[in-house]
Amino acid sequence: MGHLQRPTVRVGWAMKRLAILSLHTSPLAQPGTGDGGGMNVYVRELAGALARAGNRCDVFTRAESPDELGELVVEPGFVVHRVAAGPVGPVGKEHLESLVPEFTDRVLSAMTTPSGTAISERDGGAYDAVHANYWLSGLAGHTIKHELDIPLVSTFHTLDRVKAEAMPEEVVADLSSRRAEAEAVVIGCSDAVLASCSVEVDQLIDLYDADPARVVVVPPGVDHAFFGPGDRIQARRALGLPGTGSLLLFVGRIQPLKGAHVAVEALAELRGRGLDVTLVIVGGPSGLEGGATLARLHETVERLGIAPHVIFRAPQPHELLSSYYRAADLTVVPSRSESFGLVALESLACGTPVVASAVGGLSTLVIDGVTGTLIDGWDPIAYASAVQGILTEPLRAARFSTAAVIDARRYTWGSAATQLSQLFDDLVARHLVNCG
Repeated sequence: MGHLQRPTVRVGWAMKRLAILSLHTSPLAQPGTGDGGGMNVYVRELAGALARAGNRCDVFTRAESPDELGELVVEPGFVVHRVAAGPVGPVGKEHLESLVPEFTDRVLSAMTTPSGTAISERDGGAYDAVHANYWLSGLAGHTIKHELDIPLVSTFHTLDRVKAEAMPEEVVADLSSRRAEAEAVVIGCSDAVLASCSVEVDQLIDLYDADPARVVVVPPGVDHAFFGPGDRIQARRALGLPGTGSLLLFVGRIQPLKGAHVAVEALAELRGRGLDVTLVIVGGPSGLEGGATLARLHETVERLGIAPHVIFRAPQPHELLSSYYRAADLTVVPSRSESFGLVALESLACGTPVVASAVGGLSTLVIDGVTGTLIDGWDPIAYASAVQGILTEPLRAARFSTAAVIDARRYTWGSAATQLSQLFDDLVARHLVNCG
């Protein structure tokens, strides 16, 4: 496809047409299983907020079934385009890199006329910027930027070199090397790289030599219409959960990185100390080790003799998760790595304190001793002690709950969209970064 002339900057015109890339997982997919997680929520909620702010958002993702092919209007100004790339069916994330060129070509075709020219204003107008989510989409975004001469904004969600530091035993050497190199190339070409918090900024600069002037902190948000405080007993009744005793909650994909086994072993320790506690695990297996991790989790529950006190629930529709947060006394987030930690934020917004590992975005999102407790390392006994310190002190738990709701109010998708809208305005008025 030929190189397009960059459109003239439309001074004073706030509306932008954005191509948002989410190759490996659709924003419409169920979070909590497969490759669906916080990124699905991020893309869907942010695209919706940008559309409501007056932008036109076209999200491009790879179709995983013939029924998915085509466009779906999610809300005015927000359309999901499910394109064919490779077999129209599930493909393991480890094999998706080979499908990037075809995906890129399909997206480029959708972003231009059949003759390869910019789309007319009558038909929606030319695209002003491309926003790539995750490294696979970043590879596509890199090509699209140069083909269409528009700014590239990248959000990585997870970074390979960060995950390698957190869990080196999980790294597949060849794939990891290719991914890290690809991330470095995309970062070097991006006109802006979005980070969710200051910790991610440091990681991008220290591990990838990112230009600090092009790294922009845009924290994700939470939908306060769904995620807010409510009656705990009523929530438990609605979900069929125990009405007595304390309830711990783990929400997330079942994979080694998320640390569900730490929550299980902490529960065993708490019950050994005489506390009446039940653990609810909401999520499904994910990734190459997901099935084996779930099997080991069940084995651990049986071995520790706590099966009657561990409740497994399938991934839930996102808006229904709020009932689980409201039902719980505490949410446990023992991840090895988290760029932000949407689960923790959603829990806090519901007034449920969080005990989390002091990594990544969790270390800035959870205010230690105010809205929850941060733990260095992944010792289940340390988690159990932190949980016990909150459960056995009702006044402290109530203070944490109130502070959590108040602090979570500063995180909204609307504010994220406002920041991004301004960023896109700035980028279209600048010269593009030349990655050589």
